[in-house]
Amino acid sequence: MNTAGSKHHILIAAMLIASAVCLSVLLTWHNNRPFTYYVGKPWLYQNLTASMSFKVPRDTAAVIDSINANFMKVYTRDDNVGKAALARLSQAMTVAGIVDAATRHQAMSALEALYRSGIVPDSVAEDMHRRSVSQAHLSDDVNKAVLTRIDIKNLRSQTAAAEWLSNALESSPSSDRFVQLTLDNFVVANITPDSLRNSEEYERDLKTALDNQEEIQKGEAIISTGAIVSPRTKYVIDTYMTILFNQGKHKRQDGNDIMSKYYTKGGRVMLLCVMLVMFLVFMLLARPAIYANMRLMSFLICFVTVFSAVVYLLTNLRAGYIYLVPFALVPIIVNTFVDRRTSFFTHMLVVMLCSLVAEPQADFIIMQFVAGVIALASLRELTRRSQLARAAVFIFFGYGVTYTALMLSHSLRLDEILSDWHFFMFFAINSLVLSFAYMGIFIAEKVFGFTSTVTLIELADINTPLLRELSENCPGTFQHVLQVANIASEAALKLQANEALVRAGAMYHDIGKLSNPAFFTENQTGVNPHDALAPEQSARIVVQHVADGLRMADKAHLPQVIKDMIAQHHGKGMAKYFYTQACKAHPDVEVDKAPFTYPGPNPQTREAAILMMADACEAAAKSLSDHSETAIASLVERIIDGQMADGLFKEAPITFRDVEAVKKIFTKRLSSIYHTRISYPTALMGGAQSATAPGENGAATSGVNS
Repeated sequence: MNTAGSKHHILIAAMLIASAVCLSVLLTWHNNRPFTYYVGKPWLYQNLTASMSFKVPRDTAAVIDSINANFMKVYTRDDNVGKAALARLSQAMTVAGIVDAATRHQAMSALEALYRSGIVPDSVAEDMHRRSVSQAHLSDDVNKAVLTRIDIKNLRSQTAAAEWLSNALESSPSSDRFVQLTLDNFVVANITPDSLRNSEEYERDLKTALDNQEEIQKGEAIISTGAIVSPRTKYVIDTYMTILFNQGKHKRQDGNDIMSKYYTKGGRVMLLCVMLVMFLVFMLLARPAIYANMRLMSFLICFVTVFSAVVYLLTNLRAGYIYLVPFALVPIIVNTFVDRRTSFFTHMLVVMLCSLVAEPQADFIIMQFVAGVIALASLRELTRRSQLARAAVFIFFGYGVTYTALMLSHSLRLDEILSDWHFFMFFAINSLVLSFAYMGIFIAEKVFGFTSTVTLIELADINTPLLRELSENCPGTFQHVLQVANIASEAALKLQANEALVRAGAMYHDIGKLSNPAFFTENQTGVNPHDALAPEQSARIVVQHVADGLRMADKAHLPQVIKDMIAQHHGKGMAKYFYTQACKAHPDVEVDKAPFTYPGPNPQTREAAILMMADACEAAAKSLSDHSETAIASLVERIIDGQMADGLFKEAPITFRDVEAVKKIFTKRLSSIYHTRISYPTALMGGAQSATAPGENGAATSGVNS
């Protein structure tokens, strides 16, 4: 058995077990108590059914409001008040000279009718008007315990009664005399509240209402998905959640409740473990190359665990907060370091793990599925901040449309959905938080030693210190790396390889030439120092630029992928020009190839293979005197076929079809770069014998600048 392979399997299994334990602890600790719901808004979670029988205490404030609005007060009638008022009116009419029997009878009858229907103080009348009660209790004159109901509308306030009496006597022949009598003095309230009785009745009704608790039976539906939350339903849900929370906190459950709770949490832990095992199976069967990479597997397992743990902790505060979590970060960040298929599978794994604490689960999974697809479709490769902004807008609209469709499927009206702005606000915040993708990528790079596309693009900037030094001290080499970067990145784009890696690797592959710029033809200005050296010495200097480049890369803290490109851009090839010179100098001796051979290794990736081909072809194309497309095509064919014959691409995952595509691209690009310039007449050039287009270099010595 392969010991290294067994150790790899054991480490990955250990990480998954640790992840399962960590998430299981958080999952069992999660109480699922806080939901997000509002009066007048739809219930967005699964049907809520009582798992136990419980009593719902009356809402004291609501009960008091109800009693205040509907309590029928007790009033007492004082008939002596009316009798005294009638006696005073009779005496006042005599003093005023109103002796006509008919007139006196009219006045006494009107006042008697008022007292018979009932007169209440103005303040009491205002209180009756404010309340919605249409009837009141009136105690019997003889037996105070006997109460009769009266209609409040038949009662008059003192002001209204006085006005009514004045209008009733206005048609009397003696109306002017009645005015002089000041009729208001005879209108006195004969019905007043019984304060003691009212207080007793109010307290009794309040106590009865509060003691009369509503009982919810086990298995009874509290609210169904999509139903509008009423004040009463909200109070029932609040009570139920409080009871569940207290039971979970103080363990006030019977044996059946405890077992039910354990079964529920045990089932969730089993689901969690099943999903992690499915992740392992997927990586083993569908992504064996990623599974074999310990750094990538460590990153994926840690990322899934940390992200899910944060969601568990956040939703423990309030369930609705799960929609604040930017789940689209998962495919965006993972896709930066691995392929799109693995990114989407990882995204759905996180969504399924987090659905264990989401309500309603189906709606949550659908919305996050849409968000993940939009994120991957709108952000194929993260290279600019504007791409994140565009993706955020698309994801927000995706959330909004999907949420609206789901709510319509739950029988809600469109106006009800649009009025519930809380979730749309959550979606907006969710999309804005996608800007943290750069932070997540940066952390992953530092912790796991990855190199993102963003970092590669930053490294390819010619204003970085190392590239600026190369342009100043090795201008010929700098032009060479620029041309190599252009043609290599185009080939990488055609082959769907990592274009950013190829470009960045091309920019740095020859930085070792900074140690001895003059020993490379592209930097020479007429004097070739190799003329004074033996071929072995020259080869040693040329080959040394790979080791010097790695040393400079270490000093500049360049990522490992760039160092690999520097080390592999010549592979274990030879400085054939100097080897040939040595063979000519010693025709009778077998020349040792070791001093003329680069240390390697050979290209391990398609990107390194593309760079090797581009470097050799671009350098050799400069030395051609004939830059026709046919000549360049022949050169490209000869060089790349020679590299293949030397076995330099055997360790790189590149196919014959890929190589043929690269040849065509290089031929086209090099023909465009080194096409034959127009030779202008001497007269037009001010007497010059000949002219070439600006920027054309002289012929390079084949092999020296490779």
